[in-house]
Amino acid sequence: MEVSVAKATTPADLTITPRDRRFGRGSAIRRWWLNDDPYATAFYNALSVTFPKGEGFFVDSVRRFRDGTPPRLEREINAFVKQEVIHTREHVAFNRHVTDQGYDTTLLDRDVDAALALTKDRPPIGSLAATSALEHFTAMLAHELIANPKHLAGGDEQARALWLWHAAEEIEHKGVAYDTWLHATRDWPRFTRWRVKALVMLITTWRFVHGRARGMTELLRQDGLTGPKVWARMFWYAFGNPGMARKVAGIWAAYFLPGFHPWKHDDRALIARAESDYEAAVLPGRATPA
Repeated sequence: MEVSVAKATTPADLTITPRDRRFGRGSAIRRWWLNDDPYATAFYNALSVTFPKGEGFFVDSVRRFRDGTPPRLEREINAFVKQEVIHTREHVAFNRHVTDQGYDTTLLDRDVDAALALTKDRPPIGSLAATSALEHFTAMLAHELIANPKHLAGGDEQARALWLWHAAEEIEHKGVAYDTWLHATRDWPRFTRWRVKALVMLITTWRFVHGRARGMTELLRQDGLTGPKVWARMFWYAFGNPGMARKVAGIWAAYFLPGFHPWKHDDRALIARAESDYEAAVLPGRATPA
């Protein structure tokens, strides 16, 4: 069965461990908490606003296909759900910090609702395909976030701690949605499976990029930053310096290759790096009482 071949690329000794940590309780963050840079701050703030509802969508999409999965995949789905639930809680708290700084996230919330509404009355397998694509996005962003300390340099300590912790867990569970997709479509012809996942990834990419750019633009507008120069700065932030979009382009494209699997690139070493090299950033989250 084809799914068994793909599952073999998931490390046999992989353990998905929900880390129940809390960040930023009782502490304030700066309005431009990332290196006093409104553009960098707007990128992460706009992304965080999408997470609570987005991760709820991920959980529902994967959980619908949990029954009948192999025991190991079922355990991984359960751990994935626990991690995502905790992520949701922490980003709800982080998003309070965003609004406490005076930002109005109404437009961003409305855009998330509109995107999720597009999945209503659609076959659940479509939502699973979208979740698989978006989990690839979060995994590649997580990889770059930890691999290149420049992205979070100068950030408030608790905010940095949150993003590094989240990134580590996104790497850890990056294969769960895809393996669930493989299992759910195990009887599909190979080309049909590839065609659907490729089409969904293209649609998802457009919506993700457009949505985050719109969210950043709205937050920057509230900082009094508008006009062509703002778009130019946003483009430079994405493709120039630090260039997150440019640096993840290759791994994004790998999703379309025959035989792709998230764990063909085993980057678990970055999880240890996030919890050692970045010790000053993550330890405050561990020390905060639950």
